[in-house]
Amino acid sequence: MKRPSWLLTLGVALLYVFLYAPIVVVIVFSFNAARYGGPWTGFTTAWYGRLLDSPEKLLAARNTLVLAVVSTLFSTVLGTLLGFGLSRYRFPGQKLFSWLMYIPVVIPDIVMAVAMLMFYGLVRQTLGLFELGLATMIVSHVTFQIPFVAIVVRSRLVGMDPAIEEAAHDLGANAWQTFRLVTLPMILPAVVAGGMLAFTLSLDDFVVSFFTTGPGANTLPILIYASVKRGITPDINALSSLIILASVLGTIAMMLAERRQEPRGTS
Repeated sequence: MKRPSWLLTLGVALLYVFLYAPIVVVIVFSFNAARYGGPWTGFTTAWYGRLLDSPEKLLAARNTLVLAVVSTLFSTVLGTLLGFGLSRYRFPGQKLFSWLMYIPVVIPDIVMAVAMLMFYGLVRQTLGLFELGLATMIVSHVTFQIPFVAIVVRSRLVGMDPAIEEAAHDLGANAWQTFRLVTLPMILPAVVAGGMLAFTLSLDDFVVSFFTTGPGANTLPILIYASVKRGITPDINALSSLIILASVLGTIAMMLAERRQEPRGTS
């Protein structure tokens, strides 16, 4: 295999520095002893401890986890069913529905957020439902998470031989038994990967959450945004570092799940 030139190696190294230097700075300065940021004055882990003494931050962390876990559960189930239906059934308008599935993926977050806010306002005026709060945030997150799960699951189903499911039918299994005992175990890595992707998207989301939140339903990204407007302090860096860590762990879990679904070579 041909080795890359020094110029290509330098270019790749500079690219990685450009991508990850800001993240490293945030993590490093989360250990800065200076009270209001600024120059490095010493190493300390006290800012991480202060997070546990802040009811506001603990509430935001709880809301963030509840929002991410609940929305991921709903979106994983619905996204899996959507991907399965689009892959295994033929019906009028199937191509249109397949195309519509990509709209929440490609439209800007701000458009999605404004659309959800207007929808909640309309439903609230006509039916008296959907007061802004944690419930509306969950519904909003499920809305934009479903297509991501469906795309991942559908890509796995495209590479799966339908003859396996047909064999299960020939052996007497009904549609539910075939899905539960044959199809689901084979696409489970893709389902897990889609779920982890949805969890990461929910954990990091700010725009949709900001537009659809209500009193007492702040999340960590919203709390960080409000705090940064008053000035960046080391405890905000510590909070950001924890979110980065959670996102990295979610991404690693998703990659491991995707690797499990890759076909193994025969020996």
